[in-house]
Formats: sequence, structure tokens, C-alpha cells
Amino acid sequence: MKIKGLRWWVLSLILLITVINYLDRGTLNYMWLTNKKIEYKASQVAYDNISGWYLLTNEDGSQEIVPPDAVKVKDDGSVEYTQRGGIAYDLGLVDTTLGQDETAKQAKNLLMKITICFMIAYGISQMFSGKMYDKIGTRKGFTVSVLLWGAADALTSLARGLVSLSAFRIMLGLGEAGPWPGTVKSNAEWFPQNERAFAQGLFNASASVGSVLAPIVISMLYLTWGWKATFVAVGCLGILWLAPWLIINKKGPKEHPWITTQEQEYILSGQPEAKVVNEKGKSWKELLSNKKNYSVLLGRLFLDPIWWMFVTWLPIYLVEKFNLDIKQVAFSAWVPYAGAALGSILGGWLSGRLIRSGKSVNFSRKTAIVIGACLMFPSIVGAIYAQTVLSAVVLMAVVLGGFQFTMTNIQTLPSDLHGGKSVGSLAGLGGAAAVLGTVSCMLFVPTITEGGEWSMFFIMLAILVPLSVLSIFVTIGKIEQIK
Repeated sequence: MKIKGLRWWVLSLILLITVINYLDRGTLNYMWLTNKKIEYKASQVAYDNISGWYLLTNEDGSQEIVPPDAVKVKDDGSVEYTQRGGIAYDLGLVDTTLGQDETAKQAKNLLMKITICFMIAYGISQMFSGKMYDKIGTRKGFTVSVLLWGAADALTSLARGLVSLSAFRIMLGLGEAGPWPGTVKSNAEWFPQNERAFAQGLFNASASVGSVLAPIVISMLYLTWGWKATFVAVGCLGILWLAPWLIINKKGPKEHPWITTQEQEYILSGQPEAKVVNEKGKSWKELLSNKKNYSVLLGRLFLDPIWWMFVTWLPIYLVEKFNLDIKQVAFSAWVPYAGAALGSILGGWLSGRLIRSGKSVNFSRKTAIVIGACLMFPSIVGAIYAQTVLSAVVLMAVVLGGFQFTMTNIQTLPSDLHGGKSVGSLAGLGGAAAVLGTVSCMLFVPTITEGGEWSMFFIMLAILVPLSVLSIFVTIGKIEQIK
């Protein structure tokens, strides 16, 4: 049996598991703090002049005492009460006797600590996953990663406090990082050089699709079944994916029994590294001794935090800045990632188109990187002044579109610089550098957003854009295979 376009079948499975990866990743962020808005008639509301708090009477006669910052009084005397909930409340991790501003500060600090635990594990995994994928191959590598992170997300339903929650997120980080160096390696194996950026763009777009679906799917599951069942349901999706992966991805393009001769020749003839015989994979020391490789490390050190800040803090920003409930968050938070998906595809398409038209890899990659940066910077600055939900999420869509336009081409650099046995290793080191940058930025977020003021958050992200581009151009020189 021969299958035409087999490389696209392999990539399609990677795209699918990447969508699932981002659903798993988003579970905690979208269920950490949730708003539920409840209307009370004037007759159901009493105000305590001494404490300044409100006494609300429910339809069943039960009563709640709530702080004034949780209540919006309307002209007719009725009120809209914003009830805070989510995992942080259900596990008793925040002090509910405090005002909502103080409670929100507690919740952000806790989420920061949990996310840093996840990111450290993610960064360690990026380094060793790259080596693992280089050693055992992408078929087995993806299998190990998916089994680990799927189990971690499902087991999070058993969390009882901060320690167990952090432990399961560490386990999630160890598993979820693998597909990033793994996909770079797979694309280097299955695609000629002029198609790799487009393939990488589709991969990044699938991460964006997962981020588009996450607020909708997770919110729906949360409202229907609660957070525990949501973790189990989403965690099991990756396990189901393994069957088609193991069946279709039997071997690489050189040995796969289902690949056509025409496609095999097309792939291998377009891979400059394929001309190198018996190449040995480079050690970390060898990789770090060459200045060009620092373009990947420094480029991602500065740029990746922009993506992770949105992935982690966007739900909290929408809740805190615009007082959205969980349904409103679900119908707003997907917009920036739709922009990211478009940027991923266009960034990969543009550099591939330039290469096919006769431009050098060096010119094509650098052009795409600069265009993405020019989209990001002014949009981040504009987001500081956003006064409505619509303007905020549209500007963020341009930011993340520009981010993926650039990142797609940065992530292709390892295969532009090295042969297959070193691609995963350099991509893994780049991922570890990305985590270092993200954790460093993450530490500042609870402080610079205290009291619901997010301007410094966006200023921090804006500064990172030129730092990333400059670091790439200063270190890489001409983009070509390192001899």
C-alpha cells in the first residue's frame, strides 16, 4: 500500500496532538478563577452601614454577606453580584473573608508559583526531550510524551491542595514539552527545506487552534461537570490519539513502506543535510561553542515570554480588567489565538514562498522575523490603552499573530543550521532558554498587576520584542548549515 502525500498525514497527526496539548495546558488557567454573575432584586438586598458589606438573600431563603467590590448597584436598587469561584476557591487556597482585590492578589501569586513549577519542569524536559527524540526517534518520543502528560492532566482531578496541584503540573510540564523539539525534528525528517517553515507554521497554528478551543471547551465542560471531570476528560484525549500515530508513523521517509518513490525523492533531494553521510549528533558543549546557535537560544529567551504571558494570564486579565464571567471569557479569549493561527501559517508561507522564488534562506527567514516584530510592537503598546474587551482582544490578536509569524521562522533555524541528529538537541536548548525567560518575567506579574493595573505588564512585553530580534541578527550572521 502506498499513500500519496504521506508527509502531510504524519504532520496532521502532530497538529491534532498539539491541539490536545493546549487543551490540557489550559485546564488550570481557565478554571483557576471563575466569575458567576447573579441578579438580586432590591427587596433581596440589605446594606450594613457599619461594615460596608451587603447582605444578599437567595430565593431559597439562605443569605450571603459579600464585600462591596463584588456588587454593582443598579438605578432601581437591584444589584449584580459577581460570585468568585474556581479551583482556587474550591480547594480553599484563598482567604474568602478578604475583599476581592486582596483575594485576587492571593490567587495570582499562587497561580504564578504553580506555573513556575510547571515551566521549570517544562524547560528541563525541553533539554532532555530534544536529546531523547534524537536518540529514540519521533515515533517513540511522542508516545512517551503523550502518555506522561495525559496521565498528569487526568490525575490532577485528585489534587487536594497546593502541593499535589503543583506536583501534577510538574508532571504535565515534563510530558508536554516534548512535541516542540520533536516536531522540529520530525519536520526536518519529513520535509524538504523549502517546506519546513510552512510545516512549522502549521504546527504553531495548531497550538493556536488549541488555544482558541480551550476557553470554549474547558468552560463548557466546567459548567457541565465541574473541574475534576474536566481534567479527566481532557487528559484522556491524548491516549486515544496514540493508536493512529503508531499505525501511520511506522518509519521515517527513507524506510517507510507506504511512501511513494516520487515523494521520497522529493523530500530527500530537498534536504541539504541529507548529503552528509554518517553525521554524529553534536553534544550540548559543541552546540554552545558556536555563536550561530545562540540565535535560537537568545531569540527564544526574549520572545517566548510574550506567548506564555498570554497563555497564563489572559483569563485573569479579562476577569479582573473587564469583570467578565466564565461564559464571557470563553467567547472573548479565543480571539487572540485566532490571530496567532493566521500568523503561524502566513509566517511559514512567506519564507517558503521567498525561498521558492529564488531568495536565499538567510534573506527569507530574516525578512519574516522582522515583519512579525513590526506587527507585535505597536499592537502591544496599543493594548495598554484598550478600554473595551473588543479592542483589547483584537489588538492581542495582532500581537500573537506577529509573534507566531516570527516564532515559526525562529523555530525553523535549528534545521537550517544542523543535520537531523542535532536538530532536536538545539531545539530543546532553545526551549529551555524560552522557559528561563518566561519564569523570569512570570515573577514580576503579581506585583506589576496589583490592584488590577496591567499597563506595566504590556510595557514589559513590548521591551522583549526588539531584544529578541537584535539578539538573533547579532549572533547568527548568515543562515546556513554549520560545517
